[in-house]
Amino acid sequence: MQVKDLPTDPIVATWVAIVRASNGIIASVTADAKAAGLPPLEWYDVLWELERSGKPGLRPFELENGLLLAQYNLSRLIDRIASAGHVEKRACPSDGRGQIIVLTEKGRALRKKIWPTYLAAIQKHVGSHLSEKDARALCSLMVRVIPEKNSGDRRGEGAHC
Repeated sequence: MQVKDLPTDPIVATWVAIVRASNGIIASVTADAKAAGLPPLEWYDVLWELERSGKPGLRPFELENGLLLAQYNLSRLIDRIASAGHVEKRACPSDGRGQIIVLTEKGRALRKKIWPTYLAAIQKHVGSHLSEKDARALCSLMVRVIPEKNSGDRRGEGAHC
């Protein structure tokens, strides 16, 4: 895609570029992870959010609020990850009907195993197209348009603009 292929209104063109870039990059990174025999990126996202929270576990709604990727059916995703032994579902002590999702040591090890491939794919599909200065500038601009409810630090392992 080239700039001439975008709408003429700069705001609409920015929207189109963000969506197309996001969809394309996610598809490429997902393909790289799959080619490496790794589980879907959504698994990494769940495992990372549980680990980075610093809490002994998260309620599903807390987990969903921090995820980087869209989760249309989080409960099924958690069930699959739990069936593989990477998270545990425990009763919530403050709400007998609720659950807390807890990262297991197996899940922590899987997250650490996935990260190098994920990082290499990010570098390949994003970093190879940007200088460090451009990446910092783009990050700063993108942070400004993140909706307030999603403004937590969700950029990976210690990354900062």
